[in-house]
Amino acid sequence: MPCVRVLPRPSGRQAALSVAVLVAANLPLLRAWTLHFGATEAELDAELPGDDLLEDAGLVATRAVTIDAAPEDVWRWVVQLGQGRGGFYSYDWLENLVGCDVQSAQTIEERWQQLSPGDLVHLHPRVALEVAEVAPARALVLRSVPDPDQPPAPYEYTWAFALRRSRGGTTRLVVRERYGYRSGWSAAVAEPTAALSFVMTEKMLRGIRDRAERTV
Repeated sequence: MPCVRVLPRPSGRQAALSVAVLVAANLPLLRAWTLHFGATEAELDAELPGDDLLEDAGLVATRAVTIDAAPEDVWRWVVQLGQGRGGFYSYDWLENLVGCDVQSAQTIEERWQQLSPGDLVHLHPRVALEVAEVAPARALVLRSVPDPDQPPAPYEYTWAFALRRSRGGTTRLVVRERYGYRSGWSAAVAEPTAALSFVMTEKMLRGIRDRAERTV
């Protein structure tokens, strides 16, 4: 009878170590996927509106989705983003756990269709971004502004929405976040923020897509 060698079962510690090594080895790939979700190489390399506001960004996230609707129809959902406005079409319940008081709109509201540079778009009743650029059906750029009543933030921030007409009358909606580090520990705050942003942005992109396609 041939000798069959039975490999010893790994201990719990060895199994946990193996899993940890596997996760660590794949972290760079996972990080790249979350930062570049849905975007093409051309979109990752493209210069988008708002890039010039933070030329030396320490962290950039570019995410995108294809929407079966014209840019003009998609824009009507994008322009009404904001707390106290149309919400963010994402996980309202998660945002409301931290007091955002958000309810994502299911319809287009004419009262939220106008934005101008200098206006504020709130993320939270006490946190807002300033409108830096508005180009209807093409781009919306928001940026962080200093709050004299709060300590300085660890990074500057821009949030850009670019709409590009694509083949077959569809739209590519590209969303870019740029984090401009202010100190050596800025990355320690920006990295987990960007990871959470991936969860919310992926849902937001689907939320905008589904609403725009439903109302065409």
